[in-house]
Amino acid sequence: MSTKSQFGLFKLRRFLPLFVTQFLGAFNDNLLRAALVAIFTFTVLVSENHEDIYVIAAQGLLSLPFFLFSATAGTLADYFEKSRLITYVKYGEVVIAFLIALAFWSKQPAFMLGLLFLLGTQSAFFAPLKYSILPQHLDSSEIVGGNGVVQMGTFVAILLGTIIGTQLVGTEPEQDVDYVVPVVLAVFIIFVAVAGLIASYFIPKARSHLDSKPRWNPITVTRDLLKIASERRSVMRSILGVAWFWSLGAVYLAQLPNLTEDYLYSSKSVLTLLLSVVTISIALGSLTCEKLSRKHVEMGLVPIGAFFISVIGIELFFAINAVPETAPRTVLAFLQTPSSYRVLIEMVFLGFFMGIYVVPLQTLVQVRTPVEKRARVIAAMNVMNAFVVVCGALWSLLWLHVIGWDIPSLFLFMSIFNACVSVYIFLQVPEFTMRFVVWMLSHSMYRVRHEGIDLVPESGGALIACNHVSYIDALVLAGAVRRPIRFVMAKDVYDMPFLNYLFRACRTIPIAPKSVDPDTYDKAFEDIEQALEEGDLLCIFPEGRLTPDGKVGEFKSGIMKILEKTPVPVVPAALKGLWGMKFTHHGEGLFKGSWKLRSKLGVALSAPVEGPDVNLYALQREVVRLRGAYQ
Repeated sequence: MSTKSQFGLFKLRRFLPLFVTQFLGAFNDNLLRAALVAIFTFTVLVSENHEDIYVIAAQGLLSLPFFLFSATAGTLADYFEKSRLITYVKYGEVVIAFLIALAFWSKQPAFMLGLLFLLGTQSAFFAPLKYSILPQHLDSSEIVGGNGVVQMGTFVAILLGTIIGTQLVGTEPEQDVDYVVPVVLAVFIIFVAVAGLIASYFIPKARSHLDSKPRWNPITVTRDLLKIASERRSVMRSILGVAWFWSLGAVYLAQLPNLTEDYLYSSKSVLTLLLSVVTISIALGSLTCEKLSRKHVEMGLVPIGAFFISVIGIELFFAINAVPETAPRTVLAFLQTPSSYRVLIEMVFLGFFMGIYVVPLQTLVQVRTPVEKRARVIAAMNVMNAFVVVCGALWSLLWLHVIGWDIPSLFLFMSIFNACVSVYIFLQVPEFTMRFVVWMLSHSMYRVRHEGIDLVPESGGALIACNHVSYIDALVLAGAVRRPIRFVMAKDVYDMPFLNYLFRACRTIPIAPKSVDPDTYDKAFEDIEQALEEGDLLCIFPEGRLTPDGKVGEFKSGIMKILEKTPVPVVPAALKGLWGMKFTHHGEGLFKGSWKLRSKLGVALSAPVEGPDVNLYALQREVVRLRGAYQ
């Protein structure tokens, strides 16, 4: 049973223990990383000549295991029962936590870094388990909200771990490492690790789906993972989008300390403010996705997020350069200065739209991957994340220290390059563009009311039989139904300029009368049969043409021919309120109808009828009943 709100997931055993487990794990990772960075930077434990090396090592060693071990982790996650494997991983975290206490006592920097690497390793094994178990425990209407909450939790954990780890050590230069700080840190890390282990025992079981034994060669396994992830273009391009998000975020967050001191001329308290603002904004953007997408995977949000990331990033370049060198250093003074306040506001919106951008991509990877391959595909995503983050770090190093350009220009470049990456992804997968148009249509031009949307089968081949009112019927239906729909429509409509690009993006099947174009007619039925056998959801307009008078016309026998070969369930559907609008045959021409914004439309569906039980005339009467008197 699905929840009304994503926050209702916290009441469910199938979600809350997993959330607590992953939150505490992310918190511990970043607590230790931040504490070590502070120890290496602000204490006398390492010499000034070596502190940069240790800081870079601390940043990199937490991510390196994701590149080295994600392939093996994903294979194991598909092979073993997931909740039990999570518990084993958490036992490993507890052991590492006790070793960390020993490392703090010994005051050996190399020992500390080695244990940070081990902590990153257990996180690398946990990551594919976390994201592959979510679709097994959540309903299809909960998966977007669940991902948003997990993403929110991850960033809040990163923020809290970073702040607490830094504050426990302190930021006074050249301080000594007494025994109080290591003891407090060690106790904190051990307590959090044990709490995560306890929470993992309450995660419900999620059975494995891989029968063959796992292989252990990381090179061949990684190659196979990337091959599996590439089986669907939309999945692989979404993985690239997620990896780019982490790289972009890593570049921004890594440069915030120097940006605050050298370009905003402010204190470390302002750095904490900016770090908090960006992280919380990403979390809020992640949570907002569920409402904007009506609880299903809405790819149309990705272009919106990408556009504003670039626009705000470019504006941020000018905002930073507008801050005078006399800028105040305290938080209160920073908030009262217009130029500084401008930077803060743009950081808020930048983080928000980054959250809007990443959650649909992350969710799409989960729901469009077969359950028996899901953990391995997520592991492939983690490999790509680690690789692209490292590339981003190396590029930052080249930009700032080899070429010698500044941080604001680095942000400007990343914003422009973000636009290039996004355009590449959208050209490779036009479905993103199509879904963007659909989302804008249903949220700006029209107010669409839905009835019976949950009656559409969640998986397997099925047909939607709908009345045909306008040239944008396909877009309205696609925006209402949670599953991706392939449409069967008249070839003359399919070939219309601009709309043809969108129809091709959602793999529409054109059809024409046999007497007019026999080749198109035969090819259409072949494609329909293949699509239904592959488990696609198709929509057909049985009238065979747009209504000339707003009424439901006679249904043609083509749908019965389809059901003879592939007797799949048929969902009756009706569009209401479109007649008289633009894009209909109302009036003297295509654009003679009403152009009223925010017009009320309706999409009504009734329970599926099994293929062998479908009667053409009964189906037509049901569509007429659904439409009612409201054309």
